[in-house]
Amino acid sequence: MIRPSRKLGQNFLRNASILKSIVEMAEISASDTVLEVGAGTGLLTEKLAETGAKIIAVEKDRNLVPVLQTKFKNQKNVTMIEGDILRFDLNLIKVEPWKYKVVGNIPYYLTSQLLRRVLSEWPSPKLILFMVQKEVAQRIVAKPSKMSLLALSVRFYADAKILKYISKGNFRPVPKVDSALIKMTPKDQGPTEKEQVEKIMKLARLAFNGKRKQLLNSLSAGLSLPRAALGKKLQEAGIDEKRRPESLTLNEWRKLSQILSLQF
Repeated sequence: MIRPSRKLGQNFLRNASILKSIVEMAEISASDTVLEVGAGTGLLTEKLAETGAKIIAVEKDRNLVPVLQTKFKNQKNVTMIEGDILRFDLNLIKVEPWKYKVVGNIPYYLTSQLLRRVLSEWPSPKLILFMVQKEVAQRIVAKPSKMSLLALSVRFYADAKILKYISKGNFRPVPKVDSALIKMTPKDQGPTEKEQVEKIMKLARLAFNGKRKQLLNSLSAGLSLPRAALGKKLQEAGIDEKRRPESLTLNEWRKLSQILSLQF
């Protein structure tokens, strides 16, 4: 009997109709290569494999891997790999940009780190479909006035949309919160654009470091720039110095980053 690991934050999805809808929402076809993050009990892996797509499943739990490898030993389109997805070397599976999809039921503690890695470090996937905590999904799609650093980092790299909410009763063991299926379509960015986004995110991290602080206060603490000079820069960008970082639009972050490019 497979027992979920509390240490690894495992909650296994048991509803067959939801598993089927995940495959449909990810638009999996026989010509696809799919990287599954966390195979768990292999129930989603089965549904993915039924499409005829090439499935590469990465599972961290060393107790589950032998069971999964036995379960799929006769499935030629399924490769089961033991590994930590945050440290996993994609060169081992030789995926190409825009020629693979990423799917998974993500442990809640892993979401932010994994999203940043997939979007900013991996070869760009064609599509990402993750099951995440409901509140995290809502944070990701939040608009200015409620933007978090996570939302900003996702939105610069991809278009994100919540497709479906999943009640906690569909998992075993039952978690404390509901989940959501969120689809992310990465943006096609060249090296110059990626470099600009990295600069913006560096600035944003400084701004969000001072939680609930006004921009002038949070940025002056992290930039080697006098407050008066910083105030003028914000004015030049058309941004009130009393605004908070969660209120800025993507275009305002771009403009502010360009104006402050020599200061950080």
